[in-house]
Amino acid sequence: MTPWSPRGHVLGSYGLPALTAVLFLVFSLALPGTFPTRDNVSSILSNQSIPALLALGATIPIATGKFDLSIGYGLGLAHVLVMRFVVDQAMPWPLACLIVVLGGALVGALNGAVVEFARIDSFIATLGTGSIMYALTGWLTDGTRIVPGPDGLPAAFTGLYDARFLGLPVPAFYVLAAVLVLWVVLERLPFGRYLYVVGSNPRTAGIIGIPTRRYSVYAFAGSGLVVGISGVLLAAQQQIGNPSVGLDYLLPAFVGALLGSTTIRPGRANALGTLVAVSVLAVGLAGIGQLGAQFWATPLFNGGTLLLAVGLAGYAARRRLRTRAATDRDAPGRPPPRAGAEAV
Repeated sequence: MTPWSPRGHVLGSYGLPALTAVLFLVFSLALPGTFPTRDNVSSILSNQSIPALLALGATIPIATGKFDLSIGYGLGLAHVLVMRFVVDQAMPWPLACLIVVLGGALVGALNGAVVEFARIDSFIATLGTGSIMYALTGWLTDGTRIVPGPDGLPAAFTGLYDARFLGLPVPAFYVLAAVLVLWVVLERLPFGRYLYVVGSNPRTAGIIGIPTRRYSVYAFAGSGLVVGISGVLLAAQQQIGNPSVGLDYLLPAFVGALLGSTTIRPGRANALGTLVAVSVLAVGLAGIGQLGAQFWATPLFNGGTLLLAVGLAGYAARRRLRTRAATDRDAPGRPPPRAGAEAV
């Protein structure tokens, strides 16, 4: 039997939030004049809002055991489309944003259909569709930036990113709203429980009547919807259409989603865990940046954290399975395993 340890459970569930607090304290002591300030906190919240949204989007397919590697390419395409509609086509910005967000959900659904009905591994399928999106982005922009005219973009549109509420950047509240919605969907609705069952054991999900293919497509569509929203915010932030900017967000998004599956609810992708993971990354990157780290420190930090996240996620999942198996074996009234049979 694998013993259940309250200390180990607390450490596994809440060690990452504690690490966030420790990092913030350490950097505050090392940089007392710049780090623990309202301006720095506002800057962190603003700069990390788009990576946080993308990480939440990546969390949805991960709950079903799939990966959407197209989110970085999709982000680049989405923000270029917004700029093209508003700048080149003179389309009202609310309509342009709505088209892009709904288009993101449609592209996500197509990703899911390719994975489920063409029976292509999600890594390969979304890498392929992402490359197609990148090619489409280059075709739309001809490899150049989309720059607004002398009058610039509508103030209401740029205000989607630049505005403040209660003294904090508005994008931070978008992230909180997305976390709340995703938490309710995954933790409190049957839809989320079905996604988890599909991710943990697709065969069992099919046996009990869950349409596994359909829910996988739903998961990818949700991811695409979040990517579309993130593209709108990126366009409001950048205020130009840059065909290559989206790729920079791919790695941080997966680091946040995978590292988030090791905390709060270890062993499963969850919204609160993703938020905590993004917070760790945000505080760490802001701290090392203010300490004068070289430009290569950011990809080094992201890559190392990704390896750590994958390792911890695998360990948490194995530990959870061992604990569940031990609990099932020791459950009262459960018959002992047959001779020669291996207890799972």
